[in-house]
Amino acid sequence: MKKFSRLSGVAAPLPIVNVDTDMIIPKDYLKTIKRTGLGKGLFAEMRFKDDGSKNEDFVLNKPAYENAQILVAGDNFGCGSSREHAPWALMDYGIRCVISTSFADIFYNNSFKNGLLPIVVSQEELDLLMDDASRGANATITVDLVTQEIHGPDGGVIKFDIDPFKKHCLLNGLDDIGLTMEKDHHIDRHEGHISNHRPWH
Repeated sequence: MKKFSRLSGVAAPLPIVNVDTDMIIPKDYLKTIKRTGLGKGLFAEMRFKDDGSKNEDFVLNKPAYENAQILVAGDNFGCGSSREHAPWALMDYGIRCVISTSFADIFYNNSFKNGLLPIVVSQEELDLLMDDASRGANATITVDLVTQEIHGPDGGVIKFDIDPFKKHCLLNGLDDIGLTMEKDHHIDRHEGHISNHRPWH
């Protein structure tokens, strides 16, 4: 899993509440279990018109936000069905951090397991960040996971809380498999003990 420590860049504003997982990645793109290639389906029903052309009014299609790695979104982001493809699509597109006032539990936990940082802030703080994001390429936001701070373009700082274990995993790029492999010497020792004392196994 890709490590996350500090990220600076343009943040795209998505002032929509209850963005569900079907909006993030429509069901038509769920035919694969691969984590790559899903970026093309991210917000597909909002990014593209019925004829397949780009919807120029959608934020990620605007030149200032084409390379955005941070998303500032409305309340209850990631609600709906529990599809891990949602964080996969965001990551594959290039989004590494989503900031909102709340997240659906399953999406929130899936994000950490896939290298995506979801940050919960107050409504007042979100309003400030949404305003910063609306300034486009003229405003850079920095997310520092080590210090748990969001630095705005005008010098403002917003502190955020995060579970220490989830923070450790993101900083070190550890998904569930990576966490298990951290204990490989204990596993090897146990397997050796079993082989020596119960060779018939």
